[in-house]
Amino acid sequence: MDALSVAVAANLPVLLWGSPGTGKTSAVLALGERLGLPVEVVVGSIREPSDFAGLPVLRDGETWFAPPRWASRLAAAGRGILFLDELTTAPPAVQAAMLRVVLERAVGDLALPPSVRIVAAANPPEQAADGWDLSAPLANRLIHLDWTVSAESVAEGFTVGFSAPAAAPVEAGAAAVGRARALVGAFLRVRPELVLAVPDGPARAWPSPRTWELAATALACTGDDAGTGGGVGVGTGVGTGGTPRVRAELVTGAVGEAAGFELLSWLRDLDLPDPATLLADPDAPLPDRVDRVHAVLGSVVAHVAADGSADAWQRAWSVIGRVARRTPDVAATAARSLAARRPHGAVLPRTVLELAPILRSAGLMP
Repeated sequence: MDALSVAVAANLPVLLWGSPGTGKTSAVLALGERLGLPVEVVVGSIREPSDFAGLPVLRDGETWFAPPRWASRLAAAGRGILFLDELTTAPPAVQAAMLRVVLERAVGDLALPPSVRIVAAANPPEQAADGWDLSAPLANRLIHLDWTVSAESVAEGFTVGFSAPAAAPVEAGAAAVGRARALVGAFLRVRPELVLAVPDGPARAWPSPRTWELAATALACTGDDAGTGGGVGVGTGVGTGGTPRVRAELVTGAVGEAAGFELLSWLRDLDLPDPATLLADPDAPLPDRVDRVHAVLGSVVAHVAADGSADAWQRAWSVIGRVARRTPDVAATAARSLAARRPHGAVLPRTVLELAPILRSAGLMP
């Protein structure tokens, strides 16, 4: 429930997998009520592809794909939860029509407001009525969570009432998201074979650039401050959303257990210095391992981009200069990213002259 709450608050598309009758629909409706969001329940088995792709009609001499009523109500409200219930009862043609809805929030020619959340629920195909396997493209657009119930929680619910998911807000600023993305990028430099692993058969979570993006956002939303000392997500985070278990649920739900747990283990061992400390202290120690250096420089560039000041941008070149003396190729990658984020009025520091060979190799200097 905590992972569901974080995903909805952070606007991450999420799919709950669980047996029939275990309260998935009730939990989503209760969460919508707590958040003050209208919930539109759409069951794929009783819908046609045109209910998601739009029904073609003539309008002013042109073909227009008219949205269904549920989409118009969400657009009029300006926010809400689109709940795709019984997802594995939707036939392949309907699943294909859902692709743009889940990824782009587009229903026919209507664009849903960005604040509309996407939540789905599904029974395993063997437990669903006329069940269908989930297509790989649709699975790759969602964070997959296993919805389980225990005898203890059910017994307690009958005694004192069933609890609804918490509705604590989740805040992830641009700096946290940027640093989480930088750390995921550094990890994928170490494990490039995990960038993309398309499954051969029926799919749930699997790694792709799209799902690594979801994983990075989940990291940013479940850590104290992505990329600061101790790595992403070792602190308490925001409310209940920052617990290690919730973080693991969301990350592995995005990219799969094998890739997700490897990323989390790598992050636990990073022990990175705070980017602000590196910019303030030119003599602060840097890590020795190349993957950690990649992560440090990525965090520094993300911090500078979020800060936006000329002073921070100029100080970052000193950090890159120190790295260039040991690992020029790592420094070249960071130099390219930093140069592209030069604030208005920022003056090139003298350190840049020492980096001329690095900048030439990065294509930033003739």
